[in-house]
Amino acid sequence: MKSTTFSGAAAITLSLASAAAPAFASPIVRTPAASPSAPLAAAVTVPAGSDLIFLSGALPRIDPKAPVGTAAAFGGDTRAQSEAVLIRLKQSLAALGLSLGDVVQAHVFLVGDPSRGGEIDFAGLNAAWSEFFGTPDQPNKPTRTTVKVAGLVAPGALVEIEVLAARAK
Repeated sequence: MKSTTFSGAAAITLSLASAAAPAFASPIVRTPAASPSAPLAAAVTVPAGSDLIFLSGALPRIDPKAPVGTAAAFGGDTRAQSEAVLIRLKQSLAALGLSLGDVVQAHVFLVGDPSRGGEIDFAGLNAAWSEFFGTPDQPNKPTRTTVKVAGLVAPGALVEIEVLAARAK
């Protein structure tokens, strides 16, 4: 009987100790792509209870001095437009207390560049992307899907990017 009482008391003590112990958040886990030079992660695991923040698609800002409906009106080629969009997203995330390091997924929509015969400039996107993700200052890489689209809401825009960020609690 004493051993039963002791066991019950021990169980209650352990239960109370675990309830009083601080809860530590599970980290967000990024699984690298097969190629270490890939500018994206193969997978990102976000633990239960994390905050998920969905940002709407962003376009580059319009240059009112450039001809309307041209790529120049949005800053130029795919690389330049991608850089501009990523800077806008970085600013939007900062306003929410987040950074590009918190991005876990991205969807990129590319329009074929008329100066390239209507083909997308995937290399231009990746060149800009690599300035913001997987760098010594910001080593995190999100998962990413990139699709070619016939057009975006703003004629002349070649790039739109939407992101999902996560904050482990």
